[in-house]
Amino acid sequence: MYPTVDPLAPSGISRRSFFRFAAGASALASLPIVTEAHLAYADRPKFADPNKGIHIDANENPMGPSEGARQAIVNIVPRGGRYLFNGEAELVEIFAKQEGLSVESIAPFAGSSEPLHYTVLAFTSKDRPLVVADPGYEAPMWAAKVSGAQILKVPLADPKGEAKHDVRAMLAAASNAGVIYICNPNNPTGTCTPRSDIEYVVANAPKDAVVLIDEAYIHLCDAPRSLDFVKEGKNVIVLRTFSKLYGMAGIRMGFAVGRPDLLAKITAFGGMNALPVTAVAAAKASLLDADLVPTRKKIVADTRVETIAWLKSQGFATTPSESNCFMLDVRKPGKEVQAALAAKDMYVGRIWPAWPNSLRITVGTPDEMAAFRKDFTAVMGSNTAGLAPPELPRRLQRTPFTHLS
Repeated sequence: MYPTVDPLAPSGISRRSFFRFAAGASALASLPIVTEAHLAYADRPKFADPNKGIHIDANENPMGPSEGARQAIVNIVPRGGRYLFNGEAELVEIFAKQEGLSVESIAPFAGSSEPLHYTVLAFTSKDRPLVVADPGYEAPMWAAKVSGAQILKVPLADPKGEAKHDVRAMLAAASNAGVIYICNPNNPTGTCTPRSDIEYVVANAPKDAVVLIDEAYIHLCDAPRSLDFVKEGKNVIVLRTFSKLYGMAGIRMGFAVGRPDLLAKITAFGGMNALPVTAVAAAKASLLDADLVPTRKKIVADTRVETIAWLKSQGFATTPSESNCFMLDVRKPGKEVQAALAAKDMYVGRIWPAWPNSLRITVGTPDEMAAFRKDFTAVMGSNTAGLAPPELPRRLQRTPFTHLS
């Protein structure tokens, strides 16, 4: 029998610390829709003034909205007294034309957290479990607790190398899965799962199971996209957001992309509500800026590569990220290093129990990462410089999946 694990455990969040987000909540059914912001804030060692210190703990984009998106917000504000539903329709049409999709296969939301939550609610139950990677993004598990679904956590394959989803193990975990969740690139490792592996999951998933592919970070990498599965009519829902590369985490805009019948089941739980006209305007401007994605992708990649190369030169191993975050093995309890950095107002990401000696680091601006290197050196000391990067422990390279109920 697999051990029962507290669903709050994946990021070390205590019930008390998390429920400050759900004031008055008295039952699992009243839990909020969990976002990266909730999880990052709940795991900070102490209260942090967002205007003080450096925050590289929530996978945010410090560049913020593009200049065109900012101007679009300014321009639309005088019309903010109107609902302007036509703006949403125009946004969907732009995205559909760019990606070769039908407008009926796109549902706009305030970010991608809502459709992620609703997809799990719609397609999992006490008889249809949720299958996720470990370490992976924890939000789907919160929704599964609401639906009463079992949660099967499958270790990533080859953590000392690619740290990709072990798709065959995920399929073997349950013959009656309701949702198989793949975050690509993965949060927290920043690593990509090969297209061939994703194709294998889609082709071999249990009947009526939905493969939920979260592409929140897809613009930051060269991995093939997954929207073609929707065009082919597969049991696939793809999530997109403007929170990451587009720098609109606080503005909230995203899409769920899937067959119309699948979208109808998730929008029954919520969504299709009028979206903020400011978010719609900013998203339209972002999509129409042809240079935005390649320009920002290069900025993030250059900063990530420089940071990881420096860490390697100091003897520390990281995951081979292609995103705006990576896992850093600090070779001691990660909580200790996280707290020591927080004492210097340097806030880094949380720890996953599967890799207790690793921290998730968000790629900030070049100046922020320079400050991180300085503080990290001070915290870790100089005696580690020049050491060869260690391999991750063998026990992390292959462990059975964990069953949560």
